[in-house]
Amino acid sequence: MDIELGLDTFGDVTFDAAGEPLSHAQVLRNLVEQAVLADSVGVDFIGLGEHHREDFAVSSPEVVLAAIAARTERIRLGSAVTVLSSDDPIRVFQRFSEVDALSNGRAEVILGRGSFTESFPLFGFDLADYERLFEEKLDRFARVREGQPAVYPPIENGTLRTWIGVGGSPESVVRTARYGFGLMLAIIGGAPARFAPYVDLYHRAVEQLGGEALPVGVHSPGHIAETDEQAREELWPYYERHFGKLGAERGWPPVTREHYDEEATTGSLYVGSPESVAQRIAATARTLGLGRFDLKYGNGGLPHEALMRSIELYGTVVIPRVRELLAGS
Repeated sequence: MDIELGLDTFGDVTFDAAGEPLSHAQVLRNLVEQAVLADSVGVDFIGLGEHHREDFAVSSPEVVLAAIAARTERIRLGSAVTVLSSDDPIRVFQRFSEVDALSNGRAEVILGRGSFTESFPLFGFDLADYERLFEEKLDRFARVREGQPAVYPPIENGTLRTWIGVGGSPESVVRTARYGFGLMLAIIGGAPARFAPYVDLYHRAVEQLGGEALPVGVHSPGHIAETDEQAREELWPYYERHFGKLGAERGWPPVTREHYDEEATTGSLYVGSPESVAQRIAATARTLGLGRFDLKYGNGGLPHEALMRSIELYGTVVIPRVRELLAGS
């Protein structure tokens, strides 16, 4: 089976050797270097997530993607995700059209509502309008993408490749099919197989609506090092701190090492040696019939050097091995 293998990052604020956080500006400069490396080692796609919080550096993915476009040759460039509910759909299309022009046709966009809500008060939106805003703006974006009305600059060739990021509601899956967009499943915990009904629903909806069969993708977190033990030990303190902070904000119980190891063994945390990660990605791809898998590689502030090594191993070892495992599937 054919599959695209990409990387996603939210531009997590990383830490130096002394445990001090880097400046947001340095994190952004490092992110560009990470994308340049990803391009050189054969990664198919890099997606940047939009956030407006102290712990993430990327608030405008398109600006950073434009910088990456100027220094890369083949890697596809997109968001992961663009929070459409608190943005203007015409401006979103125009910004990605410009990235597409600067990259010679390599841009794509993943639209979503985001897992955080800080953009709503920041830009003057009422959280009570959460659902309505997304539906209205998605409809507007779909029409603009088809040239109604014409906006400038247009996509030079074809249409802008568009996905919708979905966390697991049947209504979101059917809506994605209705608009004729690709389905990108954000799976951040639990066994990937539990999302198989959503994949089936998407394909059935596309068929019933008479649409074009589009690939299904998965976005999941992970980290790669030379051995399973090294990868798990490198990521754990950052994972614990990050999810501990989120838990305190959202009322979750503290994350435990037992839960972390379980997710890294059978869940949706792709942490380990290149062989272990490749085996698990290939298994998920088979189970869900994926056309794309994006590894969310920056998790909780891992140092830049560890991220660069993870990217190198992903491109040079994991990607070829996944394709070998899936050959003939």
